[in-house]
Amino acid sequence: MADLLDRVAQTSSRPRYAFMVLSLIAEIARPDGSAGPFILREGRTTLLRDWLCDALAPMGARDPKRLMLAEKVRLDLLSSGRAPAEPAAAQAVIAAEVHERIRKSGKTNLSRAVSELVQAGLVRRHYQGFRVDHQNRGAGRHAVYTLVGGARCLMGRSAAMHQPAPPGRSETRQGELRLN
Repeated sequence: MADLLDRVAQTSSRPRYAFMVLSLIAEIARPDGSAGPFILREGRTTLLRDWLCDALAPMGARDPKRLMLAEKVRLDLLSSGRAPAEPAAAQAVIAAEVHERIRKSGKTNLSRAVSELVQAGLVRRHYQGFRVDHQNRGAGRHAVYTLVGGARCLMGRSAAMHQPAPPGRSETRQGELRLN
């Protein structure tokens, strides 16, 4: 673990964030170390990158920029006339727009962190899509991250939290936690 932390600290401009990303990937990784392109959570499939962004979003909840974002979105929606007149509906529209903006900026941060983890030799990234697996993104392809090298030691830490699939169900479920 110490070697892993040292490698992340040496290769990442934001080592704590990169280590959180690495830990989340390990939490939902299949036994072969891969995670994605889709995650099954609470009966819904979600793209891996969307799930990672949503999981990391609470880290910035108290950030002053995040707090100002909701007000900016509210003003933008009111000035464009897209805000509903009913306060509860307007609040829901504002929350959805804030969520989308946070997810969009989160994907940029996530991509940067994963690129640093790839450089460190801890993650391998490829893209899967409707046609063929491919190293380059685009054309409906989605990211798959695979833990390699020393990063695989994180998988054992989260394995105790994974809920085993019931007999007859697919083993491709990811990220389901057992509640004890």
